[in-house]
Amino acid sequence: MRQDIAPFSAREYERRISKTRAAMAKAGLEVLLVTDPSNQAWLTGYDGWSFYVHQGVILGLEGAPIWWGRAMDALGAGRTVWMDADHIKGYGDHYVQSTTLHPMEDLATQLVKMGFAKAKIGVEMENYYYSAKAHAVLHSALPNATLLDATALVNWQRLVKSHEEIGFIRKAARITEKVVRTAIDQAAPGVRKNDLVADIMHAGITGVGDDWGDYPAIVPLTPSGLDATAAHLTWNGDPMRAGEATFFELSGCYRRYHAPLSRTVYLGTPPDEMLRAEAAQIEGIEAGLEAARVGNRTCDIANAFMQVLAKHGIQREGRMGYPIGLSYPPDWGERTASIRAEDKTVLEAGMTFHFMPALWMDSWGLETTETILITPNGPAEALCNIERKLFVKG
Repeated sequence: MRQDIAPFSAREYERRISKTRAAMAKAGLEVLLVTDPSNQAWLTGYDGWSFYVHQGVILGLEGAPIWWGRAMDALGAGRTVWMDADHIKGYGDHYVQSTTLHPMEDLATQLVKMGFAKAKIGVEMENYYYSAKAHAVLHSALPNATLLDATALVNWQRLVKSHEEIGFIRKAARITEKVVRTAIDQAAPGVRKNDLVADIMHAGITGVGDDWGDYPAIVPLTPSGLDATAAHLTWNGDPMRAGEATFFELSGCYRRYHAPLSRTVYLGTPPDEMLRAEAAQIEGIEAGLEAARVGNRTCDIANAFMQVLAKHGIQREGRMGYPIGLSYPPDWGERTASIRAEDKTVLEAGMTFHFMPALWMDSWGLETTETILITPNGPAEALCNIERKLFVKG
């Protein structure tokens, strides 16, 4: 292992690959094609903005994984993965956006050379980065192989974080605090939203001390007023206005690890209904954190929060969180368990979630969220240290 390049220890990568291979064996897979860039990075350390072309990691039941992708990006693999050069395979640029060739034809050739022409091959069917055309071409080019759906197989192995990963998430949390504090401090009537977002992004990329900031998997979500009744709007060039709430859903990022956090700022005097909702939301978050214990389930967190809302006469629908950690655009969630009433995932020490019981009402939105760590004993730990309240600025 090229330890001077790899962000984690050899033992950590061995742990990850061992877990993945156990899951492969259980699923009856002889080889796995990993196209999700987060899963590629988790297994090999690969880190580059090249996920707009076809690339992946080939993992068999023995030996080191193979990184496969565009030849010019193979150079980037040589600078980021822990494997030696003979475990990096690049295809020619004549495959890129061609109307007569497809990169999956090259991948099929590689798999045949490796002895997988008739293998049971797992592919991530429900994934942003594995297209219907890619699947059709790979299936056609490997007529004797069996392609099986291995969606989220690697993602589930990422659910419990190692001590090394938690260390990275804690560094991301320190950056998150800086980013969110920047948003709160600089929010004021007349401030153009795009100027504020520029300062937010500068704070995130600058980082904290020697811990430099990486680009987050989601851009700053900063809607105001009626826009804040929707969950996923970004920003525009309008000035912030008195009499409006703005929620900031942000995350610092360190070596691709995230610690999302949301806080809401009201410019002026908040309406009574928002203050009542704030009190209920904060009480519910405390109840959720108390329920977030080893041996309980993700639904227990959701139900604890919803019971508090019901007591206060507030209705809410939708999930209230998801696992986070290493990720690339367009999402910092891991797409496995959910904090919601119907999800029965058992909580284990080392799991990290974005617990986000936000409230989107008819005329305003109120987001107060936490990145939480399931601890060996006691309730979950909130990893960011920003006061949990509605921030009111006159």
